[in-house]
Amino acid sequence: MSVRISRQHWDALLGELGDAQRQRHLVTYRALIERLALPSPAMQTLAAALEHLAALDARGDRPLRSALVISQGASRLPRTGFFDCATRLGRFPGPSDGIAAASWHAAEVARVFEFDYPEAL
Repeated sequence: MSVRISRQHWDALLGELGDAQRQRHLVTYRALIERLALPSPAMQTLAAALEHLAALDARGDRPLRSALVISQGASRLPRTGFFDCATRLGRFPGPSDGIAAASWHAAEVARVFEFDYPEAL
């Protein structure tokens, strides 16, 4: 099944991630789905959009903005799909859980907070 996001939702997603970066905070998948009012299948749509953004960031040799999106659970890490995507993009070389994942994620978030992203994508 192919999942697509509308231009309006894409622009809103980039805006939300830009706000999170400027305010130096993380946002949960649930909060993004609610703020963007994504239609069903909302989680699949958001995941596909975040993976697409990660691919664009990787291609542009930029830190992965999708690292700013985390689960609301105790781990405060992205879902395993984020780490799988980062591995496919050649950015993350380890298992999607544990100390190595948490450490790499923290470093990537710090890189995102410090990076000056271009306005348009």
